[in-house]
Amino acid sequence: MTTATTDNAAQIGAALPYLRRYARALTGDQVTGDRYAAATLEAILEDPAIMALTDNPKIALFHAFHLVWSSAGAPLGDPDTRLSARAQDHMANLTPNTREALLLHAIEGFALHEIAAIMQVDAEEAALLIETATREMQSSVSGKILVIEDEAIIAMDIAGIVQEIGHHVTGIARTRIEAVALATRERPDLILADIQLADNSSGIDAVNDILAQFDGTPAIFITAFPERLLTGERPEPVFMITKPYSEDQIRSAVGQAMFFASTETLHA
Repeated sequence: MTTATTDNAAQIGAALPYLRRYARALTGDQVTGDRYAAATLEAILEDPAIMALTDNPKIALFHAFHLVWSSAGAPLGDPDTRLSARAQDHMANLTPNTREALLLHAIEGFALHEIAAIMQVDAEEAALLIETATREMQSSVSGKILVIEDEAIIAMDIAGIVQEIGHHVTGIARTRIEAVALATRERPDLILADIQLADNSSGIDAVNDILAQFDGTPAIFITAFPERLLTGERPEPVFMITKPYSEDQIRSAVGQAMFFASTETLHA
């Protein structure tokens, strides 16, 4: 194996956790997302020329996924709750390719010209797809959101963002115990949780406790180290954003999660 091939493989490996995050957010389901991420790797092994689109392995990897997922009919995961089924009904009315462009931009941080390369459209069309997705999703689903975050300024920022796009914040919790108490008092439609909380408790544990009461409640996890949760070695979150986050990431992630109300339970 040549040095160039080895380097390319290493770069693909480094980008794979982010492809899996993107795939599960796009399909709304961990199992379905991972299946298409795996199918992408198989397609690359069968036809390495797929990676010749660009000298940037990450962009080429996401383009390969785009080809595989699109050729399969842009499938979604199977709805497992009433809200999940309703969300997929909403999906039928969205403009094609809009969510894909929005996720690539707001969650994965690709620039317009990179999204254009991945989706094989021009940059102007990519920008229009993102604008359309934002408008259609924000007008489609709203609900009650619980914020679990121990940093007061960050918590207030997140709460302000979700309120601006039409959601009601049921409360802000700094610890696992506070989170469970708030959820018990008013059941949330969505949980937005940090991983490390004020008393060294885990946001993952807090979400699991809440899911024990309200199974099927979607959650978005916030972490500075997403690769630590995307190892494939345990159940993982469907929705996740990375610190430091942007307002667009919060808006997009909340919109995605409210569409797909199914979150895999995590084991800390």
